[in-house]
Amino acid sequence: MATVRLRLPLIAAPIVAVILYMLLLHPAETVPAAVKGVAIWWDVLFPALFPFFVISELLLGFGIVHLFGTLLDPLMRPLFRIPGIGGFVMTMGFASGYPVAAKLTAQLWDQSLIKREEGERLVAFVTTSDPIFLIGAVSVGFFHDARIAVVLAIAHFGAAAAVGLLMRFHGRKAPMTPVTHAAEGAGIVKRALRAMHRARLADGRPIGTLLRQSIESAIPLVFVIGGLVVFFAVVLEALRISHMLGLLQTATHTLLQLAGLPQALSDAVVNGFFEVTLGAQAAGGAGSAASLADKAAVASFVLAWAGLSVHAQIASLLHRTNLRYWPFALARLAHGVLAAVLVKLLWGPLEPLLHAPAAFAGIGFDNVASSSVLTRYAALPPALAAGIALLAALLLLSALAMGLARLWRRPPFPRAK
Repeated sequence: MATVRLRLPLIAAPIVAVILYMLLLHPAETVPAAVKGVAIWWDVLFPALFPFFVISELLLGFGIVHLFGTLLDPLMRPLFRIPGIGGFVMTMGFASGYPVAAKLTAQLWDQSLIKREEGERLVAFVTTSDPIFLIGAVSVGFFHDARIAVVLAIAHFGAAAAVGLLMRFHGRKAPMTPVTHAAEGAGIVKRALRAMHRARLADGRPIGTLLRQSIESAIPLVFVIGGLVVFFAVVLEALRISHMLGLLQTATHTLLQLAGLPQALSDAVVNGFFEVTLGAQAAGGAGSAASLADKAAVASFVLAWAGLSVHAQIASLLHRTNLRYWPFALARLAHGVLAAVLVKLLWGPLEPLLHAPAAFAGIGFDNVASSSVLTRYAALPPALAAGIALLAALLLLSALAMGLARLWRRPPFPRAK
């Protein structure tokens, strides 16, 4: 491990030097790329992430996370080998998109609510795109057809759940976080309310202090994410100027040919390897050289892989924990492959939906594809509604799992004499 840490600066130093050289040599191209990165951060990421960062900190302080953690424990432990508190992280991650789940996971680790392997499992499968970006930006904005969102959403979130089931075998020998206060003798709802009360007392901050500190902790994170987006936008432009992207596209041709996909989608794969928005945009604009199903499959892979820009955001959020990066990277790759395969498998059965009238017409998702800050804030209620619906579904499944467990443990009826 020490050798790897010594080698990383030796590898990164010449790369940074080359990027700096390209910045000085081609300012007319790299400066607009940086401005574009700032626009993506201000118009899309800041209004989408900042409210969720503040809300997540408030929910932790009020003990709401502990409440739902106790309620979801009967579902999350047997399925994903994660404490029930991970169900709340999954809900927030699916509703608000990357990298909110990583921030919540780091907070849970800070409070010793999850162990390292559990945090790695959690981040690996709940780091997903948010429904608003998937429907508004990708389906409407890049593909100009909201009906594609049906296939993309089923493939994206279905593959994420499949990755979660696979990740339960990660760190099989590591012990799980024990169930706290399970022997109180009370029902699960009472135990959940007591857990919330204990967490609120342990936090102890007044509401005003909690709100101020939530904002203070959210602002630096949002600026770090913005800096990474701008950095990778410049790196991508520097690679394009130096014609290194052409070499990567040539290497990608072989992989696409092995996967049975047209070479016209190599630009989308290469761009998506670095930045998810540019990759999805390139997939949607690939032209007639690729079929709509192939373009949707590549876009699904790009959304699941999330780009090195998001990977860097996740790494920056987890750097103060002992969670490792490599399980996350492998899970992203597996998520991308599974999502692309699911799109190809579902395209035939769901194709009649694609020829039906637009399912999302008239409900405002066209505005989400625009770059207005106000429309991004207007898109928050659907995201919150989706999160609430997912949380309600998880609670119902948890109650069902608890009921089945009780039936399984119930002794058989005595025979009549």
